[in-house]
Amino acid sequence: MIGGAGCTTGGWIGVLIVGGGGAGRVDGRVPGIERCASASAPETNNVEIIDREIARALGFIELQYRMPYPEFFVEPMRQELTQLGIQELRTPADVDAAVAAGAGTLMIVVNSVCGCAAGKARPGIALALRHGNKPDRIATVFAGADVEATDRARSYFTGYPPSSPSIALFRDGSLVYMLERRNIENRDAYAIAAELTNAFDKFCVEAKAQ
Repeated sequence: MIGGAGCTTGGWIGVLIVGGGGAGRVDGRVPGIERCASASAPETNNVEIIDREIARALGFIELQYRMPYPEFFVEPMRQELTQLGIQELRTPADVDAAVAAGAGTLMIVVNSVCGCAAGKARPGIALALRHGNKPDRIATVFAGADVEATDRARSYFTGYPPSSPSIALFRDGSLVYMLERRNIENRDAYAIAAELTNAFDKFCVEAKAQ
């Protein structure tokens, strides 16, 4: 949660962002702006001053929630996936190379600091990767930490709004399956694993078996 408040000659402005998606983003929602007159302020506000202060506050907040999380904070969450053999994609070039790598299947996990990533998505992925069928390659970006890499990965998720955590599955460079945050946050790790293994059985099999 990021909050800010500032006084103007005409009243009081409060700006409040409630973090959603755990990725330093607000899941596409515009930050809420609350405006009210202080008890001592005159009844007539200077609208121009207020609007200028709002614009300044929004610019500050935009800078803040685009700023990456400290590495010491996200490192343990990275390790939950990398210890499974999942490759980290830290730059847009890394993402492009992974998607363009050729034939076969690629799963990209958008990792996150939020609770549903910690208690649902990452454990569910670990369970799913015990399955016989699984993607040829598995990679991850970290929303709110690897900001540019995450934006590039999301550019390949055609037709889906940004959300984190989320899981995308590609076959021969084309997106064939997407598990969005809204499909993760209301399930436990076992249900997520079952959902993923169903997708693996559908898409992650050798071409000759199709």
